[in-house]
Amino acid sequence: MRILICNDDGIHFPGIVALAKAMTVLGEVYIFAPDVERSAASNALTLGMPLRVKEVPFEIPGVKAFSTSGTPADCAKLGIDYFEPEKPDLVVSGINKGPNMCCDIMYSGTVAAAYEGAYAEILSLAVSLNSYSSDVDYTVAAEWAVKSAKRLIATKADKRYVYNINVPNLPADQIKGLKITKMGFVEYRGGYEKRVDPYGKPYYWVNGKPVVIDKNSECDNNSVADGFVSLTPLTRDYTAYELVNKLKEDFGSL
Repeated sequence: MRILICNDDGIHFPGIVALAKAMTVLGEVYIFAPDVERSAASNALTLGMPLRVKEVPFEIPGVKAFSTSGTPADCAKLGIDYFEPEKPDLVVSGINKGPNMCCDIMYSGTVAAAYEGAYAEILSLAVSLNSYSSDVDYTVAAEWAVKSAKRLIATKADKRYVYNINVPNLPADQIKGLKITKMGFVEYRGGYEKRVDPYGKPYYWVNGKPVVIDKNSECDNNSVADGFVSLTPLTRDYTAYELVNKLKEDFGSL
């Protein structure tokens, strides 16, 4: 297999190193990742300026790694183009520092890179670890990424979806298993904190605190809190089909 790995935390971030090392058991690993951290970039693409791409030495022998000046979505698109006229067999984005669950999915550069794979109908996973600590081991999360990829490949999983995986920050023997989940709901309270710089001018810093709204045990955030790996299938199609027929009736006279 040819495996494309991306992230939003930067090309030498420990999470992507652990992921690349684990994924070598499945095939040839190629990395396209940002030259610096670009968290919360969502699906943004770089327009109006050139994208710089440079092959760089990487910590794992045999892994080809490319650093880019772009967003995570740029990295995935560049990586997919690298294999033209063919495609990689698998796209894996991560391992992200911190979870990508609930509404955070919409802002995540990690998930956005996986979406580029799904748009190209390549089996695509986003993998995140439920910890923001700078001193954390990504090995267990990498092992679950490989297990999940193997199962999705074996079952011929639909390539039109993103498989969003969140792993508890627990030792391997304390993880209870994997649950198929749905996207949970949290509300961020607090928004932006107003501060004043040394020149007396105001500026703002994101400072929202998440409050869990949906207590359902089948939600991604609640499952991870209970000690399970969460796997949530995400669709490429944002259409609210349950409203289509009603809106056709409501707007039929216009």
